[in-house]
Amino acid sequence: MRILIVDDHEAVREGVRAILTKRNDIEVCGEAVNGQEAIEKAFELRPDLIILDINMPILGGISAAKEIKTRLPQVLILLFSMHQSNQLIREAQLLGVQGYVNKGQAGAMLLTAVDAVFSMKTFFPSPIG
Repeated sequence: MRILIVDDHEAVREGVRAILTKRNDIEVCGEAVNGQEAIEKAFELRPDLIILDINMPILGGISAAKEIKTRLPQVLILLFSMHQSNQLIREAQLLGVQGYVNKGQAGAMLLTAVDAVFSMKTFFPSPIG
């Protein structure tokens, strides 16, 4: 499993990399710091999965996900954010991304989410009451 990590905070990218590289079947093939770079790296590296922050400078994750899904529909996308709302989750589902993980739950949920999307399932939190 080749994964591209996209987040504008280096500490977050390092934390995600540390979680992912606990597994021998996962290779972090690259990192990007904004949505525009995510699009460029998606074409250059052809990852199987992109873990994509939503709020970033230059181009946000939602816009980047739209572009990537339009041009590389086979690439799996897992949105990753501190912000969680029913509207955001619905928008992600309409885009055709495979999942959404709250950064606050990354330690417990990230590998579960990665496994789900690689099993061709979706991974979205329950609606907020």
